Amino acid sequence: MNLTSLLLAVLLASGCGSLWAAGRPNLVVLVADDWGFTDLGAFGGEIDTPHLNALSLRGTRFANFHTAASCSPTRAMLLTGVESHRSGVGNLREAMPREHLGKPGYLASLSQNVVTVATLLKDGGYRTYITGKWNVGSEPHNLPNRRGFDRSIVQGDTGSDNWNPRQRYLPHSAKVDWFEDGKDAVMPIEYYSSTYFVDRMIDYLKADQADNKPFFAYLGFQANHVPIQAPQALIDKYRGKYQEGWDVLREQRRKSAAALGIIPNDAAMVRMGTTGNWAALSDKDKRYQQRQMEIYAAMAEAMDLEVGRLVAHLKSTGAYDNTVFVFLSDNGAEGSGYQDAQVWLVTQYSQDIDRLGGKGGYGIPGPSWASASVSPLAGYKFYAGEGGLRVPMFIAGLPGAPAKVLTHALTHVTDIAPTLLDLAGLVRPGRQYREQAIEPMAGKSLLPLLRGETTTVRGPDEPLGYELSGNAALFRGDLKLTKDAPPVSNGEWRLYNIRQDPGETRDLRAELPEQFAQMQQDYAAYEKSHGVLPMPDGYSPERQVLINGIYNYWLPTYGPSGLILILLFVSGTLLWSRRRRAKRA
Repeated sequence: MNLTSLLLAVLLASGCGSLWAAGRPNLVVLVADDWGFTDLGAFGGEIDTPHLNALSLRGTRFANFHTAASCSPTRAMLLTGVESHRSGVGNLREAMPREHLGKPGYLASLSQNVVTVATLLKDGGYRTYITGKWNVGSEPHNLPNRRGFDRSIVQGDTGSDNWNPRQRYLPHSAKVDWFEDGKDAVMPIEYYSSTYFVDRMIDYLKADQADNKPFFAYLGFQANHVPIQAPQALIDKYRGKYQEGWDVLREQRRKSAAALGIIPNDAAMVRMGTTGNWAALSDKDKRYQQRQMEIYAAMAEAMDLEVGRLVAHLKSTGAYDNTVFVFLSDNGAEGSGYQDAQVWLVTQYSQDIDRLGGKGGYGIPGPSWASASVSPLAGYKFYAGEGGLRVPMFIAGLPGAPAKVLTHALTHVTDIAPTLLDLAGLVRPGRQYREQAIEPMAGKSLLPLLRGETTTVRGPDEPLGYELSGNAALFRGDLKLTKDAPPVSNGEWRLYNIRQDPGETRDLRAELPEQFAQMQQDYAAYEKSHGVLPMPDGYSPERQVLINGIYNYWLPTYGPSGLILILLFVSGTLLWSRRRRAKRA
């Protein structure tokens, strides 16, 4: 038992525990999935998110906050405060080269030498709950009940259907893994994911309502992960909202974000090469694309409404005024077209316009709408451009802290865990916990910033490295060194001042040669110290997802001969459908 836990036990034994607990805030972490930088209204978006907007104004919005560019590395860092390679999740399992899997830093699950913030909070006297997406390991020792959570209902995968919890969203594995308190969960036949996750969290809170302990509640929403799906009434609300297309929306959001102070007034932006030509689309295709964004907006609003329901419950119990809320997206907007999954999709889902968003319908925002979601940034999920890494985040509700604050301090997802510990009055562990060697937290507490005691978190010369699937970045003050693979870039290093130029429009390599050289050295040092492995020749994340799916889904499910027959049948069906559409055109 560490010193903090020992002191807590003494206080509880002496009858002082309830007095101490009353002074410590409840902690609620809300994790959105694949939201772009300006999807949230408080960051410049047009989507109705009134409950999240209201919460954000009770504290500090972070305009320069960064995550990993995919879900599981971010969630590993969020839960541990440890950089993704050092926590065992240096890449997403589905996109990981098979020669990397199982090597240090590439376990695709939390390493046993990290401790979660839930464990530390539980040992420090908190009740701890999680509902929703987990995605940091489905081994028994990595499930939430062994990682510090008192109660849990979680999905072990990267996602699933939002109407049918048993339906896979891609052929990654034979089934969707759901766990409740460490055992296989009995899931309803149908649900709506955001509603279910909040229902279960409220159930947990009600069950322990008489307890005087503060609580830590982590909600991992699936909104807005593919397939994008939402209640029809909300979809109808946005009908016609996006008839001017993605380029107009991207510019509108840039102006709104600038007006809010999220970005500089004169912030420039590029038009990403993966963005389609709206004017060249037929009226039918425009209607189809509009429907995708209508569903996307409705899905985000549906999540916001569920957050509002959670807030209403906390107000009804008197817990709201002593609750600190953290909101973030796990990465930037989804820009994949899912072309490699078409063979599987035609056997599982409908992509007809009248079924999109509903049960059995499979909506995909795609790269063009993603460019609007991340406005005015460049890049999106999986890549190291700001559009993949910079996401909306706020921390709100800290008693006595300033409200309606907007900060441009460089901050990182590893900062959340140490901040939660500070809020709880607990000391972060060093290199050992419960007599076990552990990785120390890399993040920095944001509490001094939240209290208005400082305006910065990192020094101007302090490097912060990042890598995922060969796409890389290094931050140092206002500068960012970065490289991305095709199709979003050419794999060369570039240098930007992301405070003045968050859209990464002006490469400063030639203007700042000394800084460029020094930051390359800093990145090389990060790569070595964190065990970053080189990507295999010819690596493509889309192709790797397909390869891993063959090993993990197709072969175990159908066997070699069955797989060949299915591929021949579906390929013929796709060819016939394309020829039929061509004749109609």
